[in-house]
Amino acid sequence: MNAKTLIKVVLLGLVLSVFFAGTADAERNNRRRTAEPEKVVNFPNATRAEPEIKPSRRLQREVNKLIEANNEDKFDEVISLGEEIAASKAAGNYERAVAYQLIGIAKQQKDDFPGAIEALQKAVDANGLDNNGHYSTLLQIANLQYQADQFEQAIVTVDRFLTETKKEDPQMLALKGGLLYQLDRFPEAAEAMKRAIASSTEPKDNWYQILMSAYMSAENYTEATALGESLLAKKPDDVRLIYNLATMYTQGDQNDKAVAVLESARQRGLLDERGYRQLYALYLNTEGKEAQAIAAINDGLDKQVLKPNAEVYTVLGQAYYFSDHPKEAIDAYTKALPFATNGDSALNLARILSNEERYAESKKYAQEAITKGVSRPGDAWIVIGRAEFGLGNKAGIAAAYREAAKYPETKQAAEEWLKKNASR
Repeated sequence: MNAKTLIKVVLLGLVLSVFFAGTADAERNNRRRTAEPEKVVNFPNATRAEPEIKPSRRLQREVNKLIEANNEDKFDEVISLGEEIAASKAAGNYERAVAYQLIGIAKQQKDDFPGAIEALQKAVDANGLDNNGHYSTLLQIANLQYQADQFEQAIVTVDRFLTETKKEDPQMLALKGGLLYQLDRFPEAAEAMKRAIASSTEPKDNWYQILMSAYMSAENYTEATALGESLLAKKPDDVRLIYNLATMYTQGDQNDKAVAVLESARQRGLLDERGYRQLYALYLNTEGKEAQAIAAINDGLDKQVLKPNAEVYTVLGQAYYFSDHPKEAIDAYTKALPFATNGDSALNLARILSNEERYAESKKYAQEAITKGVSRPGDAWIVIGRAEFGLGNKAGIAAAYREAAKYPETKQAAEEWLKKNASR
């Protein structure tokens, strides 16, 4: 899953939680239309002047039926009744706003996002709801636009909400940050997420995740690592943070710090297979760290965190070989063979055996490599030729080099050898 997809999944949870909270507020408001007006003011600094609500007596019965149908989840009935009320000559701004608001909710429940957005926009345009209902509806529009991948439109709606309410709403700011991220506007996304976190008494963990991803995507490794370090200091055993910070260090060319973070986690038994792979790869990419790579791989295998397979044993064999432990390298490459799907492991083993002058075994595994299939079969025939030389089989040497001459990777070298040794 790439970063954008992951963040879209993260934000969908935010969107749905905010949407249903807004929907619940709207429905509570609608149930109270016939009672006293809502006393709690959610947007005290809003620039919009609340309209004076004067329900039409002629449509009171129809509006009550509409609200009842909404409360009973009779969505088709809500849509038909709502359209009748909105089209009525007796309807004022209030009736039209309520009708379109509940039509929008019904259409959203039927997964008709374009229809829901259109209806809710009409509810806002009718300008008949109090500020609580008006801005809850605007919030719902932004969320639906997000779910419909209308990112640009959603940002416009969010900005309108923030500007008119004059409220640093953390969830709307987080939504804006996610929208900007989806549009590759990474510095702006980071700024929005910082505002969301600063304005919230309990910032969500995934908001920090989006902020970190925005920093990384903008190649702002300084801010990304600073954030990762501060978060890890608070949650030192959070494996996801450990991996993220190690990755950020690596991308910022700070491999030593990446190794330190992962090695600390290994010592505390926190690494999974991914962590071990990341750690031994860092060791192998650092000159003179083969012994540490070997220790990490063997530790992972002993703990059964690393699964025995061709890759792990091949990497282990490579680490042993370059640290001058040919016997252990041969053992590791031999263990890779049962897991191998091609002849690459067998060819690596054949090369090492040849260097150790174990020519009969070298020839055997080079032949096995050809049988299983390798990307450069000419190399395998060269190894066989060397093995035949070590075994004193002149006819076998010539036959191997003639085969090697058939492949582009070894054609020139094989032909030169054959030409030079033709008369011998």
